[in-house]
Amino acid sequence: MTQMQSERKSRRAGGRDARKALRAAPLAEDVRPIRPGMEGGTFKPLSDASIQKIHQAILKILSEIGLADAPQSGIDIMTAAGATYGDDGRVRFSPSLVEDTLAMAARNFTLHGQDEKHDIHPGGNRVHYGTAGAAVHLVDVENREYRESNLQDIYDASRIVETLDNVHYFQRPMVARDMEDPADLDLNTLYAALSGTRKHVGTSFTTAENAQQSLDMLKIIAGGEDKWRARPFVSNSNCFVVPPLKFATESCQVMEVCIRGGMPVLLLSAGQAGATAPAAIAGTVTQATAECIAGLIYVNAMQPGHPAIFGTWPFVSDLRTGAMSGGSGEQALLTAACAQMHHFYGVTGGSAAGMADAKLPDPQSGYEKGITNVMAGLSGLNMVYESVGMHGSLLGFCLESLIIDNDMIGQCLRCVRGIEVNDETISVETMRQVCTEGPGHYLGHAQTLDLMQTEYVYPALGDRTSPKEWEEIGKPDLIRKATEEKHRILSSTFPNHISGEIDRQIRENFNIKLPRSAMRKA
Repeated sequence: MTQMQSERKSRRAGGRDARKALRAAPLAEDVRPIRPGMEGGTFKPLSDASIQKIHQAILKILSEIGLADAPQSGIDIMTAAGATYGDDGRVRFSPSLVEDTLAMAARNFTLHGQDEKHDIHPGGNRVHYGTAGAAVHLVDVENREYRESNLQDIYDASRIVETLDNVHYFQRPMVARDMEDPADLDLNTLYAALSGTRKHVGTSFTTAENAQQSLDMLKIIAGGEDKWRARPFVSNSNCFVVPPLKFATESCQVMEVCIRGGMPVLLLSAGQAGATAPAAIAGTVTQATAECIAGLIYVNAMQPGHPAIFGTWPFVSDLRTGAMSGGSGEQALLTAACAQMHHFYGVTGGSAAGMADAKLPDPQSGYEKGITNVMAGLSGLNMVYESVGMHGSLLGFCLESLIIDNDMIGQCLRCVRGIEVNDETISVETMRQVCTEGPGHYLGHAQTLDLMQTEYVYPALGDRTSPKEWEEIGKPDLIRKATEEKHRILSSTFPNHISGEIDRQIRENFNIKLPRSAMRKA
């Protein structure tokens, strides 16, 4: 290689390195190309006429069929608000009660983080992506196997989420299989999640007693009951129904405790098409929406305007086997249609996407997660649950995928943002300058330099090098890079927003199993 060629290559590399360094530098929040709460709502699989037809069917279902198995406390609460309790044990709701409830239901509330910079404001068409689920396995990519998930895994996942810009909240994605006692399970899951991230946390409770004990712990972390009620940074993911059209008695009792304790609730209806919901996608949307309206009546009869997420969360079945098919095109349509129903009723809504049937982070995982997540975002779904890290039709959670999927969600959010059209972006004057006064290309133009950070999203792990460059830098592999990043985060990220003093107080009052040593850098 000649000296001149060497100098040219060096200049090219230096310029490329400088551009990479510029792109890697943190951006101010107001100029970031993507951020929590981008406005979706452009994708609408249901026509206006279809929505009206579903709405009328919902009113009929609630007034004529109703829901069974409500606890006595729930029966008393709902009938006091105007519901009727029949001799067949079913609670029914009139169209006027539905209308009154929708009029008083909370809108545009805040889901707080432990740090207010992580507060999120769902509602309207604003989109937020996060974790969720009850996977019973951790996907061990390095050994290509599934093992039982444990408490440390939940803490590790929350620490990783703390570092990911495009994952906006942390709902516990795994079950700590090493916690045999239900009270230990609920308390320790919550504390592991809260210790790892300052973002909003969602979790579930197995009994009303466990929910109350968890509220007692949350008040200590918040600094008192008044501070907790002012900024509740945990929400209760509550499967208040057992589809089709039955209340889940014990979960309803948990929900009542959470509402009285000032905790936002996710009203989660999780029927499976062809099994616990109609095989017809429209019928599944209709049933899930009716069940969630019943839940909304329950909540607002207790506490008008209490923050409640309308969690239509139905799943698709592969009707050849009956197995769940969370990564299917039908699931993507189902989730987007649910988002339309949320918008129709004007409520803050959540549903699931990104639930790959693939067992590992592979091409199948990529297309399943990409399709379902981008359609959920484009539909304007407020809270996209289970969007990252999930595999095996919700049976496995993968830390490497959590990191890879952060890149994927970045691209989804860019699609949600759409294209801004104005005199400046149409670029007529820029074309005139380049074509009649300039070099005939846009590479060095001021508009290009201004927009390279605010108009475009760059992957953190994804590879965009040429084949030649890829070979020169050692043929990097995406999964290997994600594993290296996982180890880097877990060896260096130990959040300390819960002080040592509060940690000691909590351990003195509650049976915390996560070792202190696991929460501090060695």
